[in-house]
Amino acid sequence: MTLKPGQEIGNQKLIKMALNYKDVDGGRILPGIKSPADIKNLNLAELGRLSAEIRSLIIETVARTGGHLASSLGAVELTLALHYVFDAPKDRIIWDVGHQAYAHKIITGRSDKFHTLRKRGGICGFPRREESIYDVFNVGHSSTSVSAAAGIAEARCLKAEGFKVIAVIGDGSMTAGMAFEGLNWTGDRGKDVIIVLNDNEMSISPNVGALSSYLNRIMTGQKMIKFRGDVKNFLKSLPGGEQMVRFTRQAEESLKGLLVPGILFEELGFQYVGPLEGHRLDNLIKNFRNLKEIKGPILVHVITRKGEGYRFAEEEPSRFHGIGPYDIETGVTTANEAVPSYTEIFGSAMLDLAARDSRILAITAAMCQGTGLERFSREYPDRFYDVGIAEQHGVTFAAGLAVEGFIPVVAIYSTFLQRAYDQVLHDVCLQNLPVVFALDRGGIVGDDGPTHHGLFDFAYLRHIPNMVIMAPKDENELRRMLKTAVYCGGPAAVRYPRGKGAGVPLDQEIRELEIGRAEILREGRDLAVFAVGSAVLPALEAARELEGEGILAAVVNCRFVKPLDEELLCAAALKYRRILTVEENVLMGGFGSAILEMFEKRRIRGLAVSRLGIPDEFVEHASQAELRSKYCIDAAGIAAAARELHHSDGR
Repeated sequence: MTLKPGQEIGNQKLIKMALNYKDVDGGRILPGIKSPADIKNLNLAELGRLSAEIRSLIIETVARTGGHLASSLGAVELTLALHYVFDAPKDRIIWDVGHQAYAHKIITGRSDKFHTLRKRGGICGFPRREESIYDVFNVGHSSTSVSAAAGIAEARCLKAEGFKVIAVIGDGSMTAGMAFEGLNWTGDRGKDVIIVLNDNEMSISPNVGALSSYLNRIMTGQKMIKFRGDVKNFLKSLPGGEQMVRFTRQAEESLKGLLVPGILFEELGFQYVGPLEGHRLDNLIKNFRNLKEIKGPILVHVITRKGEGYRFAEEEPSRFHGIGPYDIETGVTTANEAVPSYTEIFGSAMLDLAARDSRILAITAAMCQGTGLERFSREYPDRFYDVGIAEQHGVTFAAGLAVEGFIPVVAIYSTFLQRAYDQVLHDVCLQNLPVVFALDRGGIVGDDGPTHHGLFDFAYLRHIPNMVIMAPKDENELRRMLKTAVYCGGPAAVRYPRGKGAGVPLDQEIRELEIGRAEILREGRDLAVFAVGSAVLPALEAARELEGEGILAAVVNCRFVKPLDEELLCAAALKYRRILTVEENVLMGGFGSAILEMFEKRRIRGLAVSRLGIPDEFVEHASQAELRSKYCIDAAGIAAAARELHHSDGR
């Protein structure tokens, strides 16, 4: 079939064509794209074929590696249009979070390496400066792009340079307060910055989209911009001119306001353009070309569809937001579902507890499914709150609920609770309020890499007065710890890992634990291993291996990082004299540090103490198993450290 410039093809046909590697020239376009400069001579038909090939590569790669699929599929045309019009890396294109940046990686010289996505030694799942000159700012936590763009634009002015600064932020990220802090500052400064709001939640009908695109091509044209500026200056020169300017702007908005929510952004100091259809390359390119010549802060509202081009991702964008390996033909994930995950166990335990106590509420920050609260949100809609990507608000909101006698459970990934540190300390712990923090993805998360590992929570929570911190060895203990946290009467955190549980049976009735009580899982003779959380079961496995060598290691499931079971642990230390602590957390300020502080407080001397955990570095992306092996916190690593400790004089 012969395509002419500007001719459109149904998206599914494009995908099929790309999957079969057949097009009008008998060859693929993508292998020839080594940098954004290579796309600038393509016509619209060729850009359409390229978008199909990019989607094909993303779909096939994520099916093998897992990753963030739906958002990246939805941003393909937007990515091509930005790189087609602007001149990266001279012009700075900043991606918020990075969920939508796979196409960006592919056309910036990494298509040949894209099969290594999120694999050890391969390319990162998020933009990263160390990886490419086209990755302007390292991201992983949302809503940072506007502030970063403001800083880069300010630096551009200080250096008297002339490049463009473009930030691409999703509508979900716009729920965070930080995004609006950045908008407020950027609009007030008046510097040249383009903010692209990638909105993949709003639906837009063809008629509205066509009219809106037409209006925006007019509004962004150079003659119209000059005309509007001349009229504005003329009106200001007249008596009462400011009121007349305000009236004309309201008249203009009355037309645009039928279609778009632009008034808010214009009040913040931005010229608003949109909404634009995010899968129409011709309109995107025309508008970006116009906007390239406009001075001052601009917000461009682009409507895209999550999962565009892959039916299963279009139908279930939440499930395909971040997904493990899956079958392309069916969309079914290939992971073993026999053993429930810690996330699923948490969700079911919340239902059990909530059924018995109406004071229990659930709060999450735009991660209802990710934190296992989907069923809770359906069964208890009046007791479930999704605050958006606003962890700070979510924690203080929970504190307000706790003041009035409720028991809010705040379910947030460990890495994201870092964003609300001040609220945890100031609004919850200082008032000793009964707020429960359910920290999913504690420890090594694997393929998402350094922005997502939950390796700091023991350290950043342990030093806060009134805080109780627990970490379960298995899924049954998670249920017990959740109930313990709910009824402990003050702030409490339960930290559990990503992935499947151990497959242990669950108690029919959830029983509470005694606060600060550890348990001895195995008696020994030669040394003791003090382990917590996900390190406990590997410690038991290591002890069994060592027993075959004649080394008898005691294993203590410490359960609590704070408060510690000082009586049991100090008695074990005096008995065995050689102590190995194991944690899936940074060593500085973590669980092992707490053990050393306890020994110092109790004046226990003459011990040989060795600590296993994460050293003073950021952990790269790789599988959980690979990383646990690298940092010696798997069974083999624990056995090796125990063996070395046993054979040392240690004193």
